Amino acid sequence: MSQIRILVLTSSTGGGHDARAQAFAEWAFELYKHKVDVRIEQLLEKSSFIGRWGVEFYNWIQKRAPWLHHPYYMLVEGLSIINRDNISFGKKYYRALLREYRPHLVFSVHDCLNRGYFEVARQELGAENVRCVTYCGEFSGGYGYSRNWVDKTVDLYFSRTPTARDYAVNLGLRPEQTRVRGHLMRPRAHHDLFDAEKRRRFLVGKLGLRDDRFTVLLGTGGNGANQHMELLPILAEFADRVQVIVVCGHNARTYSEAIHWRAQHPEFSCFIDGYTDEMHRLLQVSDAIVTRGGTTTCAKALNFRCPIIFNGFGSIMPQERLTVKFFERGAQCPIIDSAASLRTIMENWIRMPGSYAEARRRFEALRYDEDPTVLIHELIGLGFDAAKVARPFPV
Repeated sequence: MSQIRILVLTSSTGGGHDARAQAFAEWAFELYKHKVDVRIEQLLEKSSFIGRWGVEFYNWIQKRAPWLHHPYYMLVEGLSIINRDNISFGKKYYRALLREYRPHLVFSVHDCLNRGYFEVARQELGAENVRCVTYCGEFSGGYGYSRNWVDKTVDLYFSRTPTARDYAVNLGLRPEQTRVRGHLMRPRAHHDLFDAEKRRRFLVGKLGLRDDRFTVLLGTGGNGANQHMELLPILAEFADRVQVIVVCGHNARTYSEAIHWRAQHPEFSCFIDGYTDEMHRLLQVSDAIVTRGGTTTCAKALNFRCPIIFNGFGSIMPQERLTVKFFERGAQCPIIDSAASLRTIMENWIRMPGSYAEARRRFEALRYDEDPTVLIHELIGLGFDAAKVARPFPV
């Protein structure tokens, strides 16, 4: 059996990069079964102490001091100068990985794993034996869009939106190198869809909530950065009309505090969870989500027509600005920097339902339908080309 090997380069700065790596692996198996071998490597953490420290520091300031991401972003941008055609940190580990696994395709879903990494792969394996591809999850361009995303030698560069693709072209990519291919979500997000009756059963039977109240989802990234305990008392002021789903991520402290708070407010309908793999379901039963500008959560919210209220507490990170800008300009999505700001929005939406209906209409206008398999077929086709074997029909 002809099998191709695909090496996916990612890192756990936030959760979005790993989520897209996992989504690709699941789609590859669903469509090609054992004809494709996917290996996911969290390369920054594994390859060097400097990389591991950088990832840990990124996640720390996301939870504790978002404003620090501005100088951190400028520091990381320096890699675009250092890593023009080589790797500064972790090169030994990466070369050994390439020699051992010998991938036909190197697929990067992280901004810091493009420049230099593709050149080293071609040096190690031979340019005729490997293809290199990037998927960039940013929604728009400008400040926050790392130059490290763009390696001009890339074979294909996938963008989430035409706006982000155009910015990559401005940074030096040729238009024929680029594709706009949507959100790269896991298969379950496309298969596990609710009709009205399934939505009611999940909301009432699984979450223990009501089907006649406005449902707000308090979201967070995987590392658990949130302001849930400041926002819950505000939402409880509307207890006769509003109920809440609280997702805490990997934040045991917030989870414990939220459980205790709920016990003290029996009049308020509230479902609480830690880290969850069911965001695609929770979004389908929610009327709005409060979240930071993480690309994965916002993409799912758009796909499932759940309007976003952006959490801007403590500043907005440069990378998040790209997402916030896309939705603020395209749909006038509100940004809150205090609990009182949320009260104003809820008063407007609850007491004047027409204002919420208009906000939802603007939000849904940004949405587009996609065939998630197109990106997978294009990617895997490059792998079979590099392996010089006939591409099989997908399952």
